[in-house]
Amino acid sequence: MGAIRGVWRWRHNPLRRATDLVEAWLALVVLLLVLVAAPVIGSLVGAVAQDTLQRSVREQRADRHVVTATVVKKLKGAEIDPDPDSATARDIRSKVLADWTAPDGTAQHGTVMASLNTPHAGDHFRLWTDQRGHIVARPLDSATATTHAVLAGLGAALLTAGLVDSGRRFVLWRMVRRRYARWDRAWERAGPDWGRTGTGS
Repeated sequence: MGAIRGVWRWRHNPLRRATDLVEAWLALVVLLLVLVAAPVIGSLVGAVAQDTLQRSVREQRADRHVVTATVVKKLKGAEIDPDPDSATARDIRSKVLADWTAPDGTAQHGTVMASLNTPHAGDHFRLWTDQRGHIVARPLDSATATTHAVLAGLGAALLTAGLVDSGRRFVLWRMVRRRYARWDRAWERAGPDWGRTGTGS
């Protein structure tokens, strides 16, 4: 609103300098860019990120499979609690020797981290693997992918607004420097004649 008032105020003002009108128009253009261009760019970036992440979700769901593993034995001194202050029972991981069958039917055996508080031989737990039975991370879920896409869009919109405002500030800085340079030249020309100097009194 201030930009619109600035343009209106300087329209027919006799004290108006050319730079005053340029500043007012610049503020109005920046305001429109921040209100229109930044949300559009944010929406486009968010849409592209959403498409890419949802495609990744579908690929991971197709490539990763949950299998049931069986504890052979618990390995000593292997309990891992990621954050003692905030971890729940579900966060505690124990290192165990386990057997599982890969989605392709091959038998697998190895050391894995089990989400069991006190694992015993014969206990079952879920494990994410690829088609050949190699352990992989849990696939990205759709809600998390959407959250990341929204954050990417919001970040792009804020970055656009920041860049537009930085451009405005740079242009104003250059205009002010030119104005000061003109004032300095004017003072140099008028310097010997200001006040009583050169009046012959």
